[in-house]
Amino acid sequence: MFTKKKRPMQTVARKLVTKYNPKSIVSEQFRTVRTNINFSMPDKELKTLLFTSSSPGEGKSTSAANVAIVFAQEGKKVLLVDADMRKPTMQYTFRTTNTTGLSNLLTKQWSLEEVTKVTDIEGLFLMTCGPIPPNPAELIGSKSMDVLIQELTAQYDLVIFDTPPILSVADAQILSNKCDGTILVVNSGTTEKDSVIKAKEALTSAKANILGTLLNNFMLEKDHYYYQYYGTGE
Repeated sequence: MFTKKKRPMQTVARKLVTKYNPKSIVSEQFRTVRTNINFSMPDKELKTLLFTSSSPGEGKSTSAANVAIVFAQEGKKVLLVDADMRKPTMQYTFRTTNTTGLSNLLTKQWSLEEVTKVTDIEGLFLMTCGPIPPNPAELIGSKSMDVLIQELTAQYDLVIFDTPPILSVADAQILSNKCDGTILVVNSGTTEKDSVIKAKEALTSAKANILGTLLNNFMLEKDHYYYQYYGTGE
């Protein structure tokens, strides 16, 4: 019984490594990502950031969550929005409910205050997807989304959107045009080069501001300088 209860927390701990193991090598890499994002737009304030990938299972949601955490740890007021209204996962990552969220807000069923959740990480707030709608792309492209983004950027220092894979549906492509910056998550060793190229082309055609690519699940050699400097990260 004890083992069965412990597994979910172990899974969450692996996903939210920047919260549960902030001294690890992986957490340090997410802080490096934060630094690179901060320097990516020196002439304009970055208020909205979108995460997507070319295909499912590349770790975009986990990456978005950890980047949100390190920005909150930096002292920013951050809102993480699960804009994947096809296959939402943030309710599992943060061990909360998904009864109300973004879809309710865009259809004017609930208010912003009613669908925003306070996390146990100082400075980090969460908006889950809410009930999965029949028309996600239409909601993402609606005037209601434009108004919502204006409202969110007035209340938060940074708003991070987790979106579906860009080659699967149009949602990420539509929303990337509305955001200040986009990060494309690529899973090391599994993502096909052609898929990455097509994903970049889709974002470029949407006039997205691609800040860079986040290479996920890259294995460092034991003699890499991060191992020498940071040790095992335990």
